[in-house]
Amino acid sequence: MIQEAIKKIVDKQDLTFDEAYQVMSEIMNGQTSPTQNAAFLAALSTKSSRSETIEEISGCAKAMRDCATLIHHPFEVMDIVGTGGDGSNSFNISTTASFVVAASGIKVAKHGNRAASSKSGTADCLEALGLPLAKTPEQNIEMLEKTNFCFCFAQSYHPSMKYVGGIRKELGIRTVFNILGPLTNPAKPSYQLLGVYDESLLEILAHTLNELGVKRAMVVYGQDKLDEISLSAPTSICELNDGQVTRYTFDPQSIGFTYCTKEDLRGGHTRRKCANHQRYFSRKNQRTKTPSCLVKCWSRPLSWW
Repeated sequence: MIQEAIKKIVDKQDLTFDEAYQVMSEIMNGQTSPTQNAAFLAALSTKSSRSETIEEISGCAKAMRDCATLIHHPFEVMDIVGTGGDGSNSFNISTTASFVVAASGIKVAKHGNRAASSKSGTADCLEALGLPLAKTPEQNIEMLEKTNFCFCFAQSYHPSMKYVGGIRKELGIRTVFNILGPLTNPAKPSYQLLGVYDESLLEILAHTLNELGVKRAMVVYGQDKLDEISLSAPTSICELNDGQVTRYTFDPQSIGFTYCTKEDLRGGHTRRKCANHQRYFSRKNQRTKTPSCLVKCWSRPLSWW
């Protein structure tokens, strides 16, 4: 199937959901060659000036998740995650917000990996805080039950990524995999707060989450080019609610916050980001890092429960 898909994409035609699903299934099961994988990823990412289509992303995401080691749990869980790639090197806002949301009684299954474009990813930060990463599905279910939080380390739950990991690095361009990570949480969250690096992805990924069975979601883009709900500018939001997508803008000034600068949100290397977490939870936090986490834990996602 992958050869037919490459030919179709080169001819500037979109793939159907089924075609995208079949090709990604072949890739994830090692049935394609590295050359074919590279050609498919490069062709798909350059097919047009816009992103891949909802059907292409949904098909690839479902295939990738079907090939993952899934966590079969009885809970309704949330994920707070970003695509990364915004180049801001901010501290781990989503990770910190996940702890706060979990402490409020909501079960959070955080899906993430080591740093790609930043200096420290979620896995790097949690590891520096002393939390073990490679937990089994059973251990993560127990963590959810006892603490309302677990971390799904992507490397442990997506072994099939071994077929494309090296190719992605060698290509050196953004591919569909840059947005598949947040869509392929092995815990299959019913609720999601997803930050994106490009405003054009808002509606596409909101509809994609709907196709993947997510009940409610907010896909957000800080207008200062952050994949976060920003504290230094308004944020564009597409909200998914039972199949309906609504777009609006949120300004932190509307709930009493004042703008900071993007520099205020910088995190640095892993040790510094770890120290930011510790300061936050010991109340020795900095002026802007606390509000940024509070805004990320904003009342609307919490009101879903």
